[in-house]
Amino acid sequence: MSKSKVEEQKITKVLEENYMPYAMSVIMSRALPEIDGFKPAHRKLLYTMYKMKLINGNRTKSANVVGQTMKLNPHGDQAIYATMVRMTRGYDALLHPYVNSKGNFGKHTSRDMAYAASRYTEVKLSDICQEIFRDIDKHTVDFVDNYDGRLKEPRLLPTSFPNILVHANKGIAVGMANSMCSFNLREVCELTKAYMKNEDCDVFDYLNGPDFSTGGYVIKNDDDFKKVYDTGRGSFKLQAKYIYNKEDNAIEIIEIPYTTSVEAVMDKILQLIQSGKIKDIQDMRDETDLKGLKLTIDLKRNVNSEKFMKKMFAWTPLRDNFTCNFNVLIKNKPKVMGIKGILKEWIEFRIECLKKYLGYMIGQKEKKLHLLLGLDRVLLDIDKAIKIIRDTESDDKVVPNLMQAFHIDEVQAEYVADIKLRNLNRQYLLEKTKEIVSLRDEIDDMQFKKQSEKAMKRMISKDLDYVIKKYARDRKTKILENVDLNFTETQTIENYKLKIFVTEHGYIKKIPLTSLRAYSNHKLKEDDEIRFEHESDNHSELLCFTSNRNVYKIKIYELKDDKASSLGQYVANVFDLEDDEQIVFTHVTKKYDGKLLFCYNNGKIAKVPVNVYQTKSNRKKLVRGFSDKAEIISVAFISDEKWIMLERTFKDEVDRTLVVSTEIIPEKTTRTTQGIQVMRLRKNAVVSRMCIIEENNLDQVKKYLSKSIPVAGHSGSIEEDFSKNQLNFFDMQSTKMEK
Repeated sequence: MSKSKVEEQKITKVLEENYMPYAMSVIMSRALPEIDGFKPAHRKLLYTMYKMKLINGNRTKSANVVGQTMKLNPHGDQAIYATMVRMTRGYDALLHPYVNSKGNFGKHTSRDMAYAASRYTEVKLSDICQEIFRDIDKHTVDFVDNYDGRLKEPRLLPTSFPNILVHANKGIAVGMANSMCSFNLREVCELTKAYMKNEDCDVFDYLNGPDFSTGGYVIKNDDDFKKVYDTGRGSFKLQAKYIYNKEDNAIEIIEIPYTTSVEAVMDKILQLIQSGKIKDIQDMRDETDLKGLKLTIDLKRNVNSEKFMKKMFAWTPLRDNFTCNFNVLIKNKPKVMGIKGILKEWIEFRIECLKKYLGYMIGQKEKKLHLLLGLDRVLLDIDKAIKIIRDTESDDKVVPNLMQAFHIDEVQAEYVADIKLRNLNRQYLLEKTKEIVSLRDEIDDMQFKKQSEKAMKRMISKDLDYVIKKYARDRKTKILENVDLNFTETQTIENYKLKIFVTEHGYIKKIPLTSLRAYSNHKLKEDDEIRFEHESDNHSELLCFTSNRNVYKIKIYELKDDKASSLGQYVANVFDLEDDEQIVFTHVTKKYDGKLLFCYNNGKIAKVPVNVYQTKSNRKKLVRGFSDKAEIISVAFISDEKWIMLERTFKDEVDRTLVVSTEIIPEKTTRTTQGIQVMRLRKNAVVSRMCIIEENNLDQVKKYLSKSIPVAGHSGSIEEDFSKNQLNFFDMQSTKMEK
């Protein structure tokens, strides 16, 4: 067996010769639409249907269209058919479908509904395609060879309205993508007319927002809309439309966002039910039929439908984002543009189409005028012409004899010779000569229009008025204003005062104050004791710092209510702790304000804001919640600056004490910061304790005070003064860690 030879190539050469042509092909010939609003696959398919005379005729089998399209589109029949499906009236993905369909084409709102095979369905072009192909046979656009050079196809389609803004489009190329939302046809045409009159017109005065075939609502946000209108990038929120059936106590969802499907919504709701986040649903079923979409959710008794739907909008695709990226191919170059930028390019494109159209029409009329001018010369002596024709011996001599006799060219002579004898009457000849005047006027008018941009824009406006009159429809997607999007889970959850207890052996209790007042004697395991205690409410969050430097977070309402007479929940089960991992500090917060002090045995203290543990997503575990470079001694929460006491231990005895203000300890913004040196250490000495001191007791410990750091502190122990003077000024909010 011969061994295969491996040839080494430079990666730069492979990229240049193989990858770059592929990337350019995807960008230029597949994924991005051009200014007419179509990708190549759409354009080839529609033009094939146009050539099959399906714009006015009866429907034909989809398989027939797919087969014919393969002459222009070198892809498989399934890919071509899938492209057709999206453009059909039955699939309902477009505000103005291009394909009038009969049969099962699935639904844009359904992920799982399969469309029928092409041999079962029938199609023709929709009426609006009259505007898509307006005057295409009159040289309005350039034609290029198809992939094998045997046929011609249009480079672009001469659409008489800004189809690019009416046709929802999405595509992923290499290194770039496109995502076009659709707008209402009437609004787009009115805006285009206004823009041609005044380029400084306000888009908001004409374009109310996106409009989608699936209906629903778009939540109005002027800042979001302005960003999309101006830059072509940004996003906005879509929301489902529902009806509350009071009689059946059911929610009936009848329109959903364009970006989702019924199955995706049901899957998410089912996931929420299984996780226990939603407990208000009795039953759920898809009742979509020929009348339209309908997803019914039966509610349990006494469920508030408005609060329930707030949760649905917050947690499911019933409220979803549509991200815009108006990336369009302009003269073979990808370009991201806002609304006005797209309109400017489209108007230039349309003017170019009209110039070509006028050029074609002028040429046709000049040809006709040329013939009539020849006829006009002959009419000066029609009897002479008849005599020449009658006296000419052979047919091939007629035209040369006429040319010589009347000083006309061959084309004019052919035209005169072909006039039937019955038409050589006075009325016919006078009408033909009168037509010369009207033709000259028409040609002059067309020449003027071709040279005048204002005249061109008037022609475009006239076409837009016709499109509005014949094809415009009311908005399907309504505008929703003044919507509060700052929904939090706590808005649907009862709030009440409570206390959180965490014990030495790792049990956690959440006890409402009303229950605690009735029975305050705690049940604990033998040798167990309460280590942390917090008074808060049900809308707060609990942060648990562990011996493995992890921080676990949980919404307090996610903990079940306990009684003092119960042991509570085992922390390891609540947080899924690692082996031998223990809770070393807890903190309850609502707004993530205040600061935490981390004291390490090497004399360093880290002061970090509590908000460094706040996350946008509902994360349950933060790895590396604080530094692991030294052994941690204490953690304390402070809402404002405090005075703290540090004790240094040498050979198991406290040899020095330091009292400083936390104000001189700089704040750090990273969770894993090692902090700064506050207390200097001698060899084999460690910091063994940190406590918070009330400010009104500072006079009694002033000998330990220091206004700068790092310092070694003052010799001695406050404990000795404490025992001597019976002082009680320690606020023991700090937590000493177990070694």
